Amino acid sequence: MRRWTARLRDGRTVVAVVAGLLLSARPTVRMSAQTFPTTPPKPTPLTPVRFPPFKEATLANGLQLVVIEHHEQPVVSATLSFRAGGIYDPAGKEGLSDLAAELLSKGTDSRSAEQIAATIEGVGGTLSASSGDDFLTISADALSDQAELVFDLLGDVTLHATFPESELELARTRALSALALQLSQPSAVAQRFFGREIYGRNPYGRSATRESYRAVTRDDVAQFARQRLRPAGALLVVAGDVTDARVQELVAKAFEGWRGAPASSPPLPAPATRVATDILLVHRPGSAQANIALGNTTILPTDPGYYPGRVATQVLGGGADSRLFLILREQKSWTYGAYASLHRYRGLGYWQATAEVRTEVADSALRELLHQIDRIRTEVIPDSELAATRGFLVGSFPLTIETPSQIASQVATVKLLGLGDDYLRLYRDRLAAVTALQARAAAARLYRRGALTIVVVGDAAKLYDRLQAIAPLRMVDVDGKPLTPADLAPPTGPVALDATQLAAHTDSSRVVIQGNPVGFTVSEIRRPPPDSLLYTERSNLANGTFQQQTTLVLEPASGLVRQVDQVTTQQGQQAETHLSYAGGRVKGASATPQPDGSVKRFEIDTALPPGTVDENAVPFVVPALPLAPGKTFAMTFFTPSENAIKVLTFKVSAPESVTVPAGTFQGFRIDVTGSRVPFTMYVGTDTPRRLLKTEFVGQPFVVELVK
Repeated sequence: MRRWTARLRDGRTVVAVVAGLLLSARPTVRMSAQTFPTTPPKPTPLTPVRFPPFKEATLANGLQLVVIEHHEQPVVSATLSFRAGGIYDPAGKEGLSDLAAELLSKGTDSRSAEQIAATIEGVGGTLSASSGDDFLTISADALSDQAELVFDLLGDVTLHATFPESELELARTRALSALALQLSQPSAVAQRFFGREIYGRNPYGRSATRESYRAVTRDDVAQFARQRLRPAGALLVVAGDVTDARVQELVAKAFEGWRGAPASSPPLPAPATRVATDILLVHRPGSAQANIALGNTTILPTDPGYYPGRVATQVLGGGADSRLFLILREQKSWTYGAYASLHRYRGLGYWQATAEVRTEVADSALRELLHQIDRIRTEVIPDSELAATRGFLVGSFPLTIETPSQIASQVATVKLLGLGDDYLRLYRDRLAAVTALQARAAAARLYRRGALTIVVVGDAAKLYDRLQAIAPLRMVDVDGKPLTPADLAPPTGPVALDATQLAAHTDSSRVVIQGNPVGFTVSEIRRPPPDSLLYTERSNLANGTFQQQTTLVLEPASGLVRQVDQVTTQQGQQAETHLSYAGGRVKGASATPQPDGSVKRFEIDTALPPGTVDENAVPFVVPALPLAPGKTFAMTFFTPSENAIKVLTFKVSAPESVTVPAGTFQGFRIDVTGSRVPFTMYVGTDTPRRLLKTEFVGQPFVVELVK
């Protein structure tokens, strides 16, 4: 690495190598300035899309079959879709369709999950299933000489899936991990609240939760598959190097005896009705940025207003050359990107605009977003801008129908949404025909400026005053609990620790990154004579690349920190911290190794609010709090590595089963916010309470009890 770095620092070395390669690859050509054209060439006439013809049939069992013969590549692709998406999940078991889709390929009557994977991968093919809001789709593809195998597997997982309990637990664990990562991202939190706001009781606005994933049983999955994965009303699209007759033969063999219609479902409740624009501010303490999502429900998928609406939305925020991107990013430097999009469902769709901006400019960015929406609704798009947008949409469409897999996906979407047989053939022509007046009229219709839903996720303590002048404002926490301005500064102060939890004991834990152990940490509580209390913690990561020894001297009765001594070694660089807490102040010196090899040092003499605790004591203090389900603690901590005071909030959930290398225990789940990286602690319920596991949200980093 050092050798490469040295070479790269000398740009001449790299340039010389590249120049040498270029010169050796082709002869030098001298061109005069007059050789280059001074104006761009005129665009060539629009080439017709040569979409392959397809044949349709409705089989005796009600399955709709579409075959697209496409002999340019020796590949076959099949997608089998059912009306079995997330909107069909029972209330309280959101995420059921996702788990069912994942388990379809995890075992059948005649094949294990490993055998299914080995069979399809052995011929260079793929088999997968996924669930969206409307539909659950099973997809398979391989070389066309393996068409029989493709249909054999497709039929096997559809008709004979066994949904093993062990695979359900693995799928649930993966889903919960993915959900934790999602909830750590403000943009995902904004999207969840936005959907709930615009759809209300309508299932399109629901999202899976930890509780709903845990509520799903194997019987739920099996029953969902029996009731929803039925041939009547399902759609099978086959594209590639096959013939209609061959497909009919393979389908008859793979799905022999398959009968039935899906269970009837009650009509969906109407989406929420909004009569005025307002703001939902979601308080996420410590957020450095604000995530904005705004929009409203729009139209059904077959509405002809989609085409001018698609053009208007592209102009507004469809890409890096759109208005929102150019103004909010390029001109204002408020964000890395701002976008707008138009979404279709089988039911009522929606449009939205999004931006992630610095907290201090959140109000300015929101006002600019609303201004650009007003412009697109009331002003005619200039000819040059309209021509460029239509040209992009029309010109990029052929890229979406190049392969059999893409063709099958496009045809499936058309059929499932009921868009009409001529949709793909006329799609480019209809977009190309959109006029500026039609685009403006569509924007005025789709973007309901007087009834927008606006969701902002960020630190409400910094955002509340900035946003309340723009529109009526409501405020909730990340769990949806209503908040008032008084809640933004929760009272902090000394919290009496449970002395029974401070008994002498030693805990050994391992540090895991992406599932791989990379080190250990050992913590110990001791009560050496005559009457004192010591907490020590020793960590070693990456075979000594990072080592840290921390010793806290505490008041034996209250557990308050009186002295901190810490030695840290990182890549051979050593730093020490020595602090004393007394009389409402912390004094001493702190030093922390930095990633660049330097050491950051602080001379510290800081006044502290009552009850302030050293942040190194979190693993010691939290198990000794008076924990109970539903309780929340807001405590002030001093962070020596930053010479800063911060408030951490600890939200306690009901005990749950926690499995770590030391065994399986009942443990309180405690979500911690206010630190640079939010994290979750699991604390055992037995006395003395032990820290069972710590997960850092959005990071592949876990500490779990071993002994």
